[in-house]
Amino acid sequence: MQVFITRRLPQPALDKILPECDAEVWQDELPPPRDVLLEKARDADGLLTLLTDKIDAALMDAAPRLRVVSNCAVGFDNIDVPAATQRGIVVGNTPGVLTETTADFAFALLLAAARRVVEGDRFTRAGRWKTWGLTVLLGQDVYGATLGLIGLGRIGAAMARRARGFEMRVLYYDPVRREDLENALGLTYADLDTVLRESDFVSIHTPLTPATRHLINAATLAKMKRTAILVNTARGPIVDQAALYAALRDGVIAGAALDVTDPEPIALNDPLLTLENCILAPHIASASIATRTKMAMMAADNLLAGLRGEIPPNCVNPEALRNRR
Repeated sequence: MQVFITRRLPQPALDKILPECDAEVWQDELPPPRDVLLEKARDADGLLTLLTDKIDAALMDAAPRLRVVSNCAVGFDNIDVPAATQRGIVVGNTPGVLTETTADFAFALLLAAARRVVEGDRFTRAGRWKTWGLTVLLGQDVYGATLGLIGLGRIGAAMARRARGFEMRVLYYDPVRREDLENALGLTYADLDTVLRESDFVSIHTPLTPATRHLINAATLAKMKRTAILVNTARGPIVDQAALYAALRDGVIAGAALDVTDPEPIALNDPLLTLENCILAPHIASASIATRTKMAMMAADNLLAGLRGEIPPNCVNPEALRNRR
């Protein structure tokens, strides 16, 4: 079996894959260019991909032997899943494993933005720390504040559990109401406007869909408190970055902390980079050693199962096997 792996993986995952198939690993830090990806896919029985790799119908048509695409990520919006299903190509992902790690980082961003940790670091390194002062780098309290969650999936629920340790009031908005979690975690369900209006911190944990693209825009930002802080560890396009820049610049909200941007990486001339009240991380919410290794191992298992003609352990389109020639 011929396999193309679009980025270097933790060694335990490679140790699982290499004895089973003839695998080529792309060694560059940047994703393979489109023409290279097409070339490598032509003779591939399997692909192990990242979110940065676009796997569309045109690529699948150029890869007649392709049986499985194993995405080393929870999301799979980089893959045309209906096209894969139609062509009998199973698609795997790596859900669940990064929940706690991502929630840790989302809460770390919340704390860092609230207490202006990144600004303080820059302040100190620039030699601006002259003495202790009552009004130096004043931030927002987290303990006892109100946290608003947009989306109450696994990561949103994990954020709510962390908020309990700070005795926060937690509101949430989700298309699906979760009364079980409301009772277990002391959450309050509310519509989106109420969450935005009453929250001191708003944290985004919803998937990117046509309905959620630019869900956070000039109109929704205007509904938030002027002291509020926005945290996004979900997907960059959920937030209208131009509107966010204007809101941060003009004091519509107090701050933002983003692990995801639109596009990724963020353009070096993006005006968000000029603002002190915006923290920008390079999509590292799941970047712990243990979690990234587990993700790669899950992706390896999905890949090998698909090559064997089995349904991968974490498969988003098991019905694809029915269409396999």
